Amino acid sequence: MSKNKYSAEQIQVLEGLEPVRKRPGMYIGSTDLRGLHHLIKEVVDNSIDEALADHAKNIWVTLHEDNFVTVADDGRGIPVEIHPKVGVSALEVIMTTLHAGGKFGDGGYKVSTGLHGVGVSAVNALSKYLRAEVRREGKTHFQEYSQGKAKGKVAPVPSNPKLPFKTNFEWKVKSGTKVTFLADDTVFSTITPEFERLEKQLKQVAYLVAGIFFHLYDERSGQERHFYFQSGLATLIKHLNRNKALIHPEPILIHRIVEGVDIEAAIQYNDGFNENVESFANVVPTTEGGSHLTGFRIALTRAINDYARKIEALKEKDENLTGEDIKEGLTAVISIKMDSDKIQFESQTKEKLGNAELQPLVSQVVRDGLDMFFEENPTDARRIMEKVLLAARARAAARAAKDAVIRKGALEGMTLPGKLADCQERDASQSELYIVEGDSAGGSAKQGRDRKFQAILPLRGKILNTERARLDKVLEFEEIKALVIALGTGIGDTVDYGKTRYHRIIIMTDADVDGEHIRTLLLTFFFRYLPEIINKGYMYIAQPPLYKIQKGKEIHYAYSDEERDGILKQIKTGKAAVKTDDVVTETEVAPETDGQVKMTGIIIQRYKGLGEMNPDQLWETTMNPENRVLKQVTIEDAVAADEVFTMLMGDEVPPRKRFIQTHAKLATLDI
Repeated sequence: MSKNKYSAEQIQVLEGLEPVRKRPGMYIGSTDLRGLHHLIKEVVDNSIDEALADHAKNIWVTLHEDNFVTVADDGRGIPVEIHPKVGVSALEVIMTTLHAGGKFGDGGYKVSTGLHGVGVSAVNALSKYLRAEVRREGKTHFQEYSQGKAKGKVAPVPSNPKLPFKTNFEWKVKSGTKVTFLADDTVFSTITPEFERLEKQLKQVAYLVAGIFFHLYDERSGQERHFYFQSGLATLIKHLNRNKALIHPEPILIHRIVEGVDIEAAIQYNDGFNENVESFANVVPTTEGGSHLTGFRIALTRAINDYARKIEALKEKDENLTGEDIKEGLTAVISIKMDSDKIQFESQTKEKLGNAELQPLVSQVVRDGLDMFFEENPTDARRIMEKVLLAARARAAARAAKDAVIRKGALEGMTLPGKLADCQERDASQSELYIVEGDSAGGSAKQGRDRKFQAILPLRGKILNTERARLDKVLEFEEIKALVIALGTGIGDTVDYGKTRYHRIIIMTDADVDGEHIRTLLLTFFFRYLPEIINKGYMYIAQPPLYKIQKGKEIHYAYSDEERDGILKQIKTGKAAVKTDDVVTETEVAPETDGQVKMTGIIIQRYKGLGEMNPDQLWETTMNPENRVLKQVTIEDAVAADEVFTMLMGDEVPPRKRFIQTHAKLATLDI
């Protein structure tokens, strides 16, 4: 048969849950730890649907030994009677069939978090073992599955069931559903869930479905957490702002149901310079926003402009306050709930809401709520106006700084800084920018680099802490100004990430306390002023070696103490001549039974900084794509990242003091 023949024989038909196992990433996003936790989320979402429909008050999540996970509720329980069209139990249909469930058509859920009908069946497909138990009308039935296929029929639970896992969890409910699963280790790179990660997942949902109890147990460690928030978004806003000085003490709360859409918003300003806005649709985080977030922003901007003119803080001839002015110090949450058969997400992962009709609805509700708040709370309203007007003046100052300090257009990359050693490549996707600590290391990097695609920008000393500075002050700092010009993105209201000149931006600092501080200052700048650089995956941290290990002409580089010990074991000799701080001493190494090997004639050099390496060494260890180790900077939890930057780099001292006292014993001291 010809290799190029294309006929009906080449068409694959995937039946049942085979498509999920064939392409798991299409259904759950990834097969790493994030994907594993997505499995738990899918099962929890089913229980949340029962809670949203007022049929459940408790949701339990238990982590067992050997990586089994149980999710249970006290809802109505999945029906177990025979499905009239399929001829098997409704439970089996739901667990083994894509696009089957109570979220389609009448009589199911009006508001649902799982809208594509692939949730629990996808979990079943990607589990080595899954057991579903249903309690209804005084009876408890179960069914077990493996890789999405039923191992037997739905049957009553025996008095002493044989379970492949140990558990202390007691499910004392009159009705409900309990699902226990073990993720398939042939699909996932890890099947061990993280307690802290799951704790954050459940806590976030608990804010959004006020009045529901969430119980989390970890039988591996004995930890447990319980969440219940009666006030919902108000509590979430206070949590997001807990380490910040507030402009007004109580959040602005807006809640109204219009045309069958439940619209809820909470707003509070702090005295910081950064924005923290979260949006949700049917309890699902919409990280890319959508029509509800657009409507919210339009309403906020118009309401503040109108009130500013009403109190004559703005004159009619003045230009309007912009969205950028209103963002400064804003913390807000916008959440909508609507019929599950009407809601439209732009992808299976539900990161962006697409219902165009929601924009004017949300805008009107938020506008009316803000107008009422401003009228009833004039003192708080004036404080918000002062904050926004100060931001507007700072924006004007920043614009003036850009025009006065730098020749017009320079921030957009037309005039590159003299200290930048640029690369020859003009394709941004093939170009790298190394941000290097110090002129000495910068000089070595410039000599050792590959000029074709690697650019070098040395920084002198520590940059400004941008957590505590507005944009106009940021742009007055020479090192940051040079960095922005080199990147080509612009900054503030002129930012354009499409003009980014490098798609790998690599921070390269010494492996000491000062180097870590400089790295933190740079990450603070990118997180606060150019966050899309991180979100797009352009940000990396170089990993220079800690040790050079030499025996004769044989040279090895170690990037950690563990790697150093491994290299020493491989060499396998008797005594070691250890060179530390330029002093050579003879050292007896413990015998192999103690985890080490006797060695001799070995020089171990501990690098104190990048400047100690000559250009060839720096290239070979830290810059050569074939050998180097880079850590990509990502943001999985924006809220947690915001909290950490605020705490470590902000003005409030008590939270930072508590953090240091709590974690002092975990610190690695460079003495």
